[in-house]
Amino acid sequence: MNSLVGIGLYTPADAARLLAIPAGTISRWLKGHVASGRSYAPLWRPQIDLDDGRIYLGFRDLMEVRVAAAFIKHGVSAQRVRAAIELARDVFGQEHPLSTDRFRTDGKDIFLRVIETEKDGSERERLLNTFRRQFAFAEIIKPSLQGIEFDKRGAPQLWWPQGRRLGIVLDPTRSFGQPIDQTSSVPTAVLAAAGRTEGIPGAAIAFEVTPSTVRRAMEFETGMEMRRAA
Repeated sequence: MNSLVGIGLYTPADAARLLAIPAGTISRWLKGHVASGRSYAPLWRPQIDLDDGRIYLGFRDLMEVRVAAAFIKHGVSAQRVRAAIELARDVFGQEHPLSTDRFRTDGKDIFLRVIETEKDGSERERLLNTFRRQFAFAEIIKPSLQGIEFDKRGAPQLWWPQGRRLGIVLDPTRSFGQPIDQTSSVPTAVLAAAGRTEGIPGAAIAFEVTPSTVRRAMEFETGMEMRRAA
């Protein structure tokens, strides 16, 4: 497990809870799949391979999924997203380019170059018109990078899923990237479980945190389950 320190570790089910994206969809994107007799390659190679035949995500994979999902939701095909990742990887020199701070500013040009190489005329024109309008690209990319804190190289290093003010963070250097209380580093899942079984005051005493910290953790975990079920 030492090799995973600073990388984070998530199953597709973990990622589904955090991102409200079906686990099966995430697995297909990272593993590839066959549909109607045609094989589709993975969108990118995951950070983690434990050599057990299962799919795992690192923190960068988690952030990359957020951005890829935003483009696919707005009608960009997975094939074009894959092509954009490959081109951006060469241009930026990053294995996970979609979630970089630089992609927020240069990604429009990347997608235009990908779209312009396609031969499907009608869809090509529709997508070109979309991405030529700067606000349309911003509408896709900015929300998907919201709450991310970048390092000096422009790579994501922290994710505040509800903003810094609520104090819940995903940090790949702590608790394998699971959501934690910023101050105590106790996972929100642990605090929430304790709050349900011992009551909020008892859980606060047991983990030496404030009752409001336990309450926020419980609300966060409940919110993830509700988003996943929706």
